[in-house]
Parts: sequence; C-alpha cells; structure tokens
Amino acid sequence: MVRSSHASGAGSRGPSQRQLRVGELVRHVLSELLARGDVHDPVLETTIVTVTEVRTSPDLRHARVAIEPLGGQNEKEVLAALNRNRKYLRGELGKRMTSKYTPDLAFEIDESFAEGSRIDAILRSPTVARDTGVETADTQDPADED
Repeated sequence: MVRSSHASGAGSRGPSQRQLRVGELVRHVLSELLARGDVHDPVLETTIVTVTEVRTSPDLRHARVAIEPLGGQNEKEVLAALNRNRKYLRGELGKRMTSKYTPDLAFEIDESFAEGSRIDAILRSPTVARDTGVETADTQDPADED
C-alpha cells in the first residue's frame, strides 16, 4: 500500500510556512489591538497583555493564541476577558487580513515563561552547580570574594 506523504507525514512535521506566516500576522494584529486599547473591557484596559505565540491549524480556520499578562498577574481574569471579546477580536482580525478564512481564536496562558523560570531555578540550585562544576552568584562562598 502506498501512502501519500501528505497524509502520513503531517503529524511528524512542524507547521508549514503558510501556517507560520498567518500565525505571525494574527499575533501582530492582536498585539496591536490590545496595545492600542481597542478592546473596551475593564480588565483589558488596565492590564498589559503580551501575545507571545499564535499556532494555526493546517486549514487556517483555528488559531491557539498564547498570552501572558504583564507580571503574570490576573491570568484568569485576563483569559476570561479575552474570551468574552473573542468575537470582536475575530471581526477586527478579519478586517485586517486578506486570507479566505479568519481563524476562530482560542486563548490560553503561555506556560513557557513559568517553565523557563523553573528550569533556570533548577540549574542555579547548589546541587546542580556542584555536579556541573560551575559556580553561580547564588552558590559562591562569601568568604571567597575577599
């Protein structure tokens, strides 16, 4: 049986150039809308929100939007506000895009910053520093600084 490369390799490859391009366009438009204060919601008007990544489906009809509120505060409230204003944001996105479809938006908190901080803390721990032979400012003996 011969399988086409499109059907069998779709799960093993990353996003296409088109998906990446559309995702970046969506990220820029949403970032601009949120930065300019075009969304009239009390939570979004008082919180700076960063759109860190947008991943689109292969058919470009769905987009998962990763966001991070400044300082990681009020994540649940910001997520709820974005979901309340999802239709408005999609409409504004449609006005600024020239593609056949405007993707349906699904917002989620970007966990990569928290994960990066957790890994950084592990790498800076005295146990790991001792095992690797690399001293950080956190693990140096104060008596050695004289």
